[in-house]
Amino acid sequence: ASLQTLHLASLAHSQINMAMGAGTLATGAVFVSQPSEGLATAALMTNAGLTSALGYHMTSSIGGADMPVVITVLNSYSGWALCAEGFMLDNPLLTVVGALIGSSGAILTHIMCEAMNREISSVILGGMGTKSTGGETDMSIYEGVHTEINVDQCVDALNEADSVIIVPGYGLAVAKAQYAIADIVAKLTKQGTKVRFGIHPVAGRMPGQLNVLLAEAGVPYDVVEEMEEINDDFTETDVVLVIGANDTINSAAIDDPNSIIAGMPVLEVWNAKNVIIMKRSMAQGYAGVENPVFFKENTDMLLGDAKQTCDALSAKIE
Repeated sequence: ASLQTLHLASLAHSQINMAMGAGTLATGAVFVSQPSEGLATAALMTNAGLTSALGYHMTSSIGGADMPVVITVLNSYSGWALCAEGFMLDNPLLTVVGALIGSSGAILTHIMCEAMNREISSVILGGMGTKSTGGETDMSIYEGVHTEINVDQCVDALNEADSVIIVPGYGLAVAKAQYAIADIVAKLTKQGTKVRFGIHPVAGRMPGQLNVLLAEAGVPYDVVEEMEEINDDFTETDVVLVIGANDTINSAAIDDPNSIIAGMPVLEVWNAKNVIIMKRSMAQGYAGVENPVFFKENTDMLLGDAKQTCDALSAKIE
């Protein structure tokens, strides 16, 4: 069975969390007060059930776009739990290792929240807003008709380009298209085309996932650049090839102050001369918001499975 990627929309989720948290503390207090064996067992079992339900409810209330932050938070929690276990067992090794895991997870969580312009409390409590204050929305940015192209047209655009930036997203990881992309990069580079990658800090489902996949496929590390390094170069780029990315290239983060991703730093791919976006469909990303970039005049959509499409591109690029 699989869980829904959309967040759990409960009107009273904060109150439910607080009630279960209070129940957890109460049953914990009963257990440590050394009651009878039967009462202690009942308190322990109740505590276990409440903590499990609390963990599920808190996590499921967080939107899919915030999942990279959730992963780092849970990683930090596991470290502190191990550290506490080390104290209980008087085991210095467990204590030190747990402290290292917990602190590194906390530091990474802070970095991720800064990259997404989010408050950690907003993420953990299931809040949907960003640090942006909001304002009037210009609905015209969501209007328009998308343009679709085929593999041959995409190949022509890549062959004619002097500079190409590839922006991978979670869709590339799901399709396992990194090896096909590495072949495309090698062929374009051999032609004399300047090819680079632009990686968003929260692209994928965990920090650094796409960097690892590209390295695994043999992509040279010196052509893989972070968002801060490459964002200013889009205006001088002939073609941007987006593969399976959505929220991390969403211009609504800049243009729509009322968007739930407003204020989140994004890769400004729409500033390039031509943008080609590879996706399975025109569906929304994990944040559940429309992407105006799909409808811009300089954007073309290449719909289909990323692996199959990249294989077809690689086969036709000389």
